[in-house]
Amino acid sequence: MRLLVAPQEFKGSLTAAEAAAAIAEGIRDVHPSWELDLLPMSDGGPGFVDAFEASLGGERHIVPAHDALLRPLNASILSIPSASGPLVVVEAAAANGLVLIDPAARDALAADTFGVGELLAAAFDLLPATLVIGVGGSATTDGGHGMARALGAQFLDDAGRPLLPGGASLAGLAAVHWQRPPVLERVDVVVAVDVTNPLVGPRGAAAIYGPQKGATAAHVDALDAALTRYAAVVRRQLGVEVATLPGGGAAGGLAAGLVAFLGARLESGFDIVSRVSGLEERFHAADTVVTGEGSFDAQSGEGKTTGRLLAMAKSAEKPAVVFAGVAPAGSVAVTLHTLEPDPAKSMANAAGLLRDLARRWASGSNGTSAV
Repeated sequence: MRLLVAPQEFKGSLTAAEAAAAIAEGIRDVHPSWELDLLPMSDGGPGFVDAFEASLGGERHIVPAHDALLRPLNASILSIPSASGPLVVVEAAAANGLVLIDPAARDALAADTFGVGELLAAAFDLLPATLVIGVGGSATTDGGHGMARALGAQFLDDAGRPLLPGGASLAGLAAVHWQRPPVLERVDVVVAVDVTNPLVGPRGAAAIYGPQKGATAAHVDALDAALTRYAAVVRRQLGVEVATLPGGGAAGGLAAGLVAFLGARLESGFDIVSRVSGLEERFHAADTVVTGEGSFDAQSGEGKTTGRLLAMAKSAEKPAVVFAGVAPAGSVAVTLHTLEPDPAKSMANAAGLLRDLARRWASGSNGTSAV
């Protein structure tokens, strides 16, 4: 029996690699003869650089940057040699990640992507032929204007004063001054997104993802209005329409900002990692697919790893199982909540609980029963 074990991160508790290892340990306790192919996944968020490094190698470069609250940190980017020139991989969440901010300290109105711009500036110094930026798992809803500021853009109000960091300040945006860095003339910039949401509106960055970043209902309305103004100014001055761009709402609109200021193109993060890791071949070689994530919900079916793998398994009529921290009632996922209902304790002991959950599943499974 051959199983493909391909989870993504369990946000706030386990990396994708740690989750894969815990699942594998639990299954092997019951079925030591089963062959397990461990493939930690990312669709653009945390673990994105790890996925590239595991498949292609490369060199890590440590970059001083700032988190979403503009506190200093060190992050890393990855450069991979190729015949056409370096491939440089940036994981935006290494700077603006939600997991870097304590829940009590989250500030949806002021959270800023300046640190992402610092990572990109370091990436440009490596003279890449291709720059791939994964944008999932953010704490920000600023349309990427912090990122652009770090690269030299100016965002001014009616009086010609620079805007403050964060998405809320975009409500006062009157003008943008921007000159594209010359290096962009020879770089293919690709943004790995895990959603198809637009920048603004009822399915936009603020409405759908703002609450998990600490936004109240009033904050959501304020951020959506600010991003709407931002999109109008960007359209007028840069000639780029980002308000309704599918996927532009990823990472609080960072994806839209990367399109507007860097001329980037958006692509499914799952598809990018799938190509790099040889997922399709490994998928077809497996008898059963095992995946998982921290929260399995309606968003999982909109381009995220778990939803895409389940769709592949259904199409191929291949058994599949999803392990999750939490999931809605009636979900197909097997959850840690059944072993530990206290969310804080579940997250603190996620590795052991996930191992136990996998062991229980394996004890009642011959590897061919789907959930």
